[in-house]
Amino acid sequence: MFGFESGKDAATVARQKGYMRDAQAAWPFLTIYDFATVTTPVELSDMIQARSSTSAEDATRQVQAWMQEKHF
Repeated sequence: MFGFESGKDAATVARQKGYMRDAQAAWPFLTIYDFATVTTPVELSDMIQARSSTSAEDATRQVQAWMQEKHF
């Protein structure tokens, strides 16, 4: 989800790494390693929920709002 998969072109990887920096700003309690393990929005929501003690619904809303106009 954040540019750690092989076979992607350089522009896609650069865009996704930019998304990772944006995500780190939104959720500073997540590490680079955390992002390396996330492959779907559901996994990101689950991780946010677990690390911040927020509800599943709130974590899902946060991720959906953050993903607006991003192209993975």
